[in-house]
Amino acid sequence: MRHFLRDDDLSPAEQSVVLDAAASMVDAPHRDKSLDGPRSVAVIFEKPSLRTRVSFEVAIAELGGNAVVLDAQTTHFGRGETIEDAGRVLSGYVDAIVIRTFDDQRLAALAQAATVPVINALTDGYHPCQLLADLLTIRQLYGSTQGRTLAYVGDAAFNMGNSYALAGAAAGMHVRIGAPAGYQPDPTLVARARAIASSTGGWVTVTDDPYEAVRDADVVATDTWTSMGQDESADRIAVLTPYQLNAALLAAAKPGAAVLHCLPAHRGEEITDEVMDGPQSAIFQQATNRLPAQKAVLAWLLRHARADSQGRNTAAKASTATPKHGGSVVTLVGSAA
Repeated sequence: MRHFLRDDDLSPAEQSVVLDAAASMVDAPHRDKSLDGPRSVAVIFEKPSLRTRVSFEVAIAELGGNAVVLDAQTTHFGRGETIEDAGRVLSGYVDAIVIRTFDDQRLAALAQAATVPVINALTDGYHPCQLLADLLTIRQLYGSTQGRTLAYVGDAAFNMGNSYALAGAAAGMHVRIGAPAGYQPDPTLVARARAIASSTGGWVTVTDDPYEAVRDADVVATDTWTSMGQDESADRIAVLTPYQLNAALLAAAKPGAAVLHCLPAHRGEEITDEVMDGPQSAIFQQATNRLPAQKAVLAWLLRHARADSQGRNTAAKASTATPKHGGSVVTLVGSAA
């Protein structure tokens, strides 16, 4: 069973196919009816959400399906039932499961137990659906991601830094991450991203100098410095303030470089109003692209799941066919003593 738990669950070629499908869904948003029936998709929120919730609900509806939205605080997800048991139960009701949660191990446990595709709608470690929207936006702006330089500045030790490294590498981009010590991606993840980049013509660089990261970049991205559940301490803000995406930092990028932010933004903290609302901002185009990107990956996973199911059914029928010999039926009733 194919799942989408982190960005490298799609090969570079598969990522390109999904992005092609997303682009076609922008042009013809109601053509694909992968969930016609309607079939249902469980959408589970263990973190608050605006863009993810609305975009997935609309995506499922536009694919002809029914979104079953589950709030962890009002179901057994918040009352001690194991995630594995819940995954097994939900697999009997729905064609796919989308979850926005905290711990990546919890996500992995759900996927291990589920017999339908599971999609990561955000965890502490990765935000792969967001990156599909970002890459789609870059394609729309530049025609291709290949060979483009994307700089990400700020806190890169969590989901957005990790996902930019992995997904950007798969898209053939030169990803530069500018973050202070203690806020940089894990070296093991960087090594994984560089291994992917070695086959796509991309690369991943990590630096503690925000101007070095941004210099001559085609795209400059940032994210909030305080993820859900983190303390907004004065020390944390002080360390990250030199990485604020402001006019001075943006000026180090290529003229007209696009600005991205996955939202919600803390205006005046990681990004200034001048940049967020300026002519180079593609932030709201990026947010809109969550819808076609998520439709595309959901439809892609559903097609794989159905193909796998058909293959298993064919194999099962073949294995239970009555053995024949010389045109006569041979019935096996036991073994000779």
